[in-house]
Amino acid sequence: MEENRQYKVLFVCLGNICRSPAAHGVFEAILARNGASDKFFVDSAGTYSGHRGELPDSRMRKAAIKRDYVLTHRSRPVGVVDFLDFDLIVAMDDNNYEDLMRLAPSVEATHKIKRMASYLTGHSYSYIPDPYYMGQDGFELVLDLLEDACGNLYRELSKISIL
Repeated sequence: MEENRQYKVLFVCLGNICRSPAAHGVFEAILARNGASDKFFVDSAGTYSGHRGELPDSRMRKAAIKRDYVLTHRSRPVGVVDFLDFDLIVAMDDNNYEDLMRLAPSVEATHKIKRMASYLTGHSYSYIPDPYYMGQDGFELVLDLLEDACGNLYRELSKISIL
């Protein structure tokens, strides 16, 4: 990686109001704790644009603030340009993954897409569930999963000389 270039990570879910902004916040907190914030650019987006400009769901913000994560990201849709701008695009579930694969402008761009669940080690989930209809416990579960996955993602990226 070229000197002083930030590694760019994009987290993607459906509406960009629950899972992906939470992953964004959790990953940024991990970077800050490890003194690596300047090495990364982190963002999140959704495959659905109906929530464009909105803050994360209030239930997710409430669950996140209890864990010292402040979620201030405004929802935006993922676009083709994201495949050019980002080094890694992380999908929260299989539907998001498939949508991203269809949106990718080239075969090379599809290699940037990974499933968030592939970074889970402490849980047996094959995807990060959408907490929108799950009640408050669903938001807590998603944060548990994201803390595990984001921690492992950070450790993996650390091994490949990004830091």
